[in-house]
Amino acid sequence: MTTRRHRHRKSFWQRWKKRWWLVPIALVSIASLALAGIQFGAIGWITNAVTPLAGGCSDIRPVVIAADPSIAPTLAAVAADFDEADGNCTKTEVRSLLSADTAALFASGASGDVDAWVPDSAAWLDRVESMASSLGRTAPQLEITDYVASTPVVLATTASQVSKLGDEPLSWSSLLSGTVSTLLPDPEASTASLAGLAQIQSVSSTEDPRQFAGAMIAIGKTIPQSTEEAFTLASEATLPTVVITTEREVAAYNTSTPSSPVIAIYPSDGTVELTYPFVEVGGSDSGSESETDADATGASSTGAAAATASESTAADAPSSVLAALAAATRSSNELLAGEGFRDADGGGALRVAGVPETATEAKPTADAAVQIEILRSWSVLTLRSRLLVVIDVSGSMLEPANNGLRRIDVFQLAASEALSKFSGEAELGVWAFSQNRVGTQDWEDLSPIAPLSDPAHVAQINGVVASLPDRIYGYTGLYDTILAAVKRVKEDYDPSKINSVLLITDGYNEDDNGISLDALLKNLKALEDPTQPVPVILIGFGPDTDLKSMTEIAQSTGGAAYSATVPEDLGKVLVDALSQRSCRPNCT
Repeated sequence: MTTRRHRHRKSFWQRWKKRWWLVPIALVSIASLALAGIQFGAIGWITNAVTPLAGGCSDIRPVVIAADPSIAPTLAAVAADFDEADGNCTKTEVRSLLSADTAALFASGASGDVDAWVPDSAAWLDRVESMASSLGRTAPQLEITDYVASTPVVLATTASQVSKLGDEPLSWSSLLSGTVSTLLPDPEASTASLAGLAQIQSVSSTEDPRQFAGAMIAIGKTIPQSTEEAFTLASEATLPTVVITTEREVAAYNTSTPSSPVIAIYPSDGTVELTYPFVEVGGSDSGSESETDADATGASSTGAAAATASESTAADAPSSVLAALAAATRSSNELLAGEGFRDADGGGALRVAGVPETATEAKPTADAAVQIEILRSWSVLTLRSRLLVVIDVSGSMLEPANNGLRRIDVFQLAASEALSKFSGEAELGVWAFSQNRVGTQDWEDLSPIAPLSDPAHVAQINGVVASLPDRIYGYTGLYDTILAAVKRVKEDYDPSKINSVLLITDGYNEDDNGISLDALLKNLKALEDPTQPVPVILIGFGPDTDLKSMTEIAQSTGGAAYSATVPEDLGKVLVDALSQRSCRPNCT
């Protein structure tokens, strides 16, 4: 677990009382040096040795701080004033680095010369620990000196679309149900996005995890790479669309783009805030005074912080300097507010377009472990797919389901819902199968595997799904079809995507002239290539499916078999098929 201690620096007078015995020794030493200088004519040498540099400094201490781009300009301004203050003797470099990039550097052991880090959330410290563990490395010691600023997570939309949202209060529940279109900048890099997902999860059903998984699949259909891109997409959307972001991002965007402002909306079921920590990198636990590290919360100005720094000794560096810098940043309320930040305690007044002047109450973000688990689920659910969908069109698909519809009708409804969840970056193809569809061949290629970003291809797939009732005849030719489908997906394998076969059937293999189950398993084993896996996901619905054989086939490829006992559950099972890609074949 990453260490995040709030350690307190002893005052100058506390340290003085501990070191009173050094006074006579120091006086004797000075007297001895002076005498030696007189005796050897070296008074000039002594004078040059102790002549201070500009500003009364005998030495200039370099300080390097990595800061999230959202707060880097503010921190640079604070640091410039800090360096100029009498007695600080520092030259501070603020490097603007995305929190995600800095976390990756630390996790890989490449912290370099960085003395401190200001990410946009303390959750990044746990992310560093988690990433370092996965890389088999030891994370650097990271200790929070103080918190310096905050900003609440909000839902933002363009001013022109606010009226289109209707009278119903906007809430995290609205986003969960999909009643409002949502854009989420990539949560791998955006702490606000990840915090927003945690809020959506908090209002989802604890008994049915598919609800939250389905919401993530829908939201992940389009993943903007930045908040600015998300705002642009929202402004171009035909339906009312909100962006999960922060108050500070709204303020910054409106300052730079006053002609097309966005409005911050606060969810009716509450929100959370991101709090920026000032983190010391590497720690300073050596030496007899290591416990006198950082307590700068009492400083109320850059000058007060300067006094803290000037009192420190070389043995305290750099912790005392970093604590003083943290205090200077925390106390720069006007500067922070000018950049769209609330103070570290969540208060303060803003005078920026698009956000209210007074602060809205916000809670701390979800526990970092919860966020990391959500991120893992997100990465699985939003994996870009290259998928061949194989649909049973044997005669039994015309039999009635429990709700009065035919089985093929139920599948059509589920297929339309499932198709809407895939992003344009996914690639999809469609086969239909039943015995002897094309001569003695049991399968028919109805649409090639191609990107869903192509409107013509999407229209073709929709046309295929609509035509399925007219294509139904014959018995179920299952085994030959599965083998052919795996071979087809392997032909143009794309290592950047999840290449798989999704087969949906309401029966069992009825082709006596085709290969046997044992022959199918042997052929699949011969095709196995760990560098190019093609898992087969089989979904059986209705009472006639051979789930035992389907499970055997699926597990031989690293896939899974699912049963929708009631055809109406087919949509839920499709969510399972997508959400369990990381645990196969051992999902519980």
